[in-house]
Amino acid sequence: MKLAELGEFGLIDRIKANVAASPSVLLGIGDDAAALSPTPGQVTLITSDMLLEGVHFDLSFCDPRTLGRKSLSVNLSDVAAMGARPRHFLLGVALPKEIPLEFMDGFMAGMLEQAQRYGATLVGGDTCASKGGLAISVTALGEQRPELVLKRSGAKPGDLICVTGTVGDAAAGLKQLFAGVREGFLVSRQLDPTPRVEAGVALAEAGVVTAMIDVSDGVLQDLGHICEMSGVGARLELARLPLSDAYRAGCGDDLFALALSGGEDYELLFCIPAGKEAEVAALCAKVDLPVSVIGEITAGTGMKLTAPDGSSYTPPRRGFDHFGAD
Repeated sequence: MKLAELGEFGLIDRIKANVAASPSVLLGIGDDAAALSPTPGQVTLITSDMLLEGVHFDLSFCDPRTLGRKSLSVNLSDVAAMGARPRHFLLGVALPKEIPLEFMDGFMAGMLEQAQRYGATLVGGDTCASKGGLAISVTALGEQRPELVLKRSGAKPGDLICVTGTVGDAAAGLKQLFAGVREGFLVSRQLDPTPRVEAGVALAEAGVVTAMIDVSDGVLQDLGHICEMSGVGARLELARLPLSDAYRAGCGDDLFALALSGGEDYELLFCIPAGKEAEVAALCAKVDLPVSVIGEITAGTGMKLTAPDGSSYTPPRRGFDHFGAD
């Protein structure tokens, strides 16, 4: 069955039937607006992301269920970067009329699967027809106590720069996809990223982080946002970048280019006072996530990159920018 046969309201009813109830949702899908019950003593954080066919994803690379998971994961990663717990989300989709109903069933199954995993409830959104490709817009809402919300500002000279997991995998996976590879660790890191929600909440509630961001546009680009918002500089030691064995085997001639500038790893990049390394490592270990110290915040401005041999390293590009030359 095609979507045109089901119709817009039939599609909405089909989606609504699969959304689990939540005590925090007083009015959900079906009214002109949702009514939500906030948790006492907490503030709401709101973030939005748009994914466009041909820009953010290629339907020949992934199945609809995986695309549904990723579409929500990239928003949940922003919530995690603020140290918040996901609560609710809105979904807007512009759909070509010829898309099979089975595609939307798979897409929604993946999205709702990810929502259930992280405690988020779909409360509404919008659907419309597209004369071009598929467009997906998700707005996620999270909650945290106001004094625990983590921002990009707050980093101070002498703070250590940390990153969870490994970096560069998603960019190397995209490189493999363009080369015809359709499975494996790197490909899964590109198509099906894991938002670091548990780690983000644990770090916020421990009170050890001075600034945090998620790695969506690349380590250099995202660290640059922290430096700009905090009025500081940074020094990175490239020998300390956490690189997976799969990345090392598939990154190409320059070991550091994709790790620094590739983006879409959705790891957490954050700063902590010196001396807090063991505490942070223990916090992340509780959620089975490694963490690495990769550099230090410095006074002034600018970013210095030191190669393993002690020489200065100049990256071929800084990171992803939708409207930039890259």
